[in-house]
Amino acid sequence: MDCAIRLSEFGGPDVLRVERSDPGDPGSNEVRLRQTAIGVNFIDVVQRRGVSPIALSLPSGIGGEAAGIIEAVGTAVRGFNVGDRVAYANVYGGAYASVRLVKPDALVPLPDDISDRQAAGMMLKGLTAWCLVRQVFDAKAGDVVLIHAAAGGVGSIVCQWLKHLGATVIGTVSSDEKAGLARSCGCDHVIVCTESDFVSQVMDITAGKKVSVVFDGVGRETFVRSLDCIRPRGLAVLFGQASGPVGPIDLGLLAAKGSLFATRPTLTAYTSTRSDLLNGARSLFKMVKNGCIRIPILQTYHLTDAAKAHRALEARRTVGCTILLP
Repeated sequence: MDCAIRLSEFGGPDVLRVERSDPGDPGSNEVRLRQTAIGVNFIDVVQRRGVSPIALSLPSGIGGEAAGIIEAVGTAVRGFNVGDRVAYANVYGGAYASVRLVKPDALVPLPDDISDRQAAGMMLKGLTAWCLVRQVFDAKAGDVVLIHAAAGGVGSIVCQWLKHLGATVIGTVSSDEKAGLARSCGCDHVIVCTESDFVSQVMDITAGKKVSVVFDGVGRETFVRSLDCIRPRGLAVLFGQASGPVGPIDLGLLAAKGSLFATRPTLTAYTSTRSDLLNGARSLFKMVKNGCIRIPILQTYHLTDAAKAHRALEARRTVGCTILLP
């Protein structure tokens, strides 16, 4: 039975309902995708709660990342054929489904040596990592970087990419178990935030010189204190809000902390053209195929157990990437 996860109200994981689904034939500029693996991301959780800046219009599907095989193409579609393996990210409102209709501009062809599960686990997180370390901040050897939630889906990829580029990586995690994964992904120094203050630890690690950039996907719990970790004229990058929104900040604070720069990038802005999307995907796939980046898919659930996946993600019991299998 083809099914999809839908919600008719915002709330906890229990609002996710399994429903029969038949999206029908593709429109002229759509493909029908038989999905083989689906990515689970924290933005799915905040959308389910109804607090995401990328809002869902209820009733709605949920999810924005998956891989699969094209089983039908619209009459106006060019460049894709039935049987092609493809993946996508950042297409919200319906990825938690066994079959979905998708616009071809969002699709990326998958090389033979990238598996469907890898693709579903890395498209959104991996492209976000590419955006952070190659576009927002062009990392290079000698840079000292602080990454929060270093054992998470994005963090584990960012750490590996930074290490490949020769940066010194300081990562924060919430447990000793996650500290081990962060180290295996290239963190030179790991701070368990539940056991020590990360600001003082960064000062000790850098001998008071601080870091060039902070990548922060946590938000409210960490962002303002992170400013104390950044050297003068350094960069604060807020790319998520797992602990909640940061709220208003007086820009004078950036001056007081050393003429800092701050940005709130989105993957949408950095992949707004087809060429940008394909360039990012090619860079990511190359890093994976060359063995520079491993995609740690450490939690796998059946599609119908999406609520269980959300509970684990909210409770911070996950490390690496989580996927659903139809």
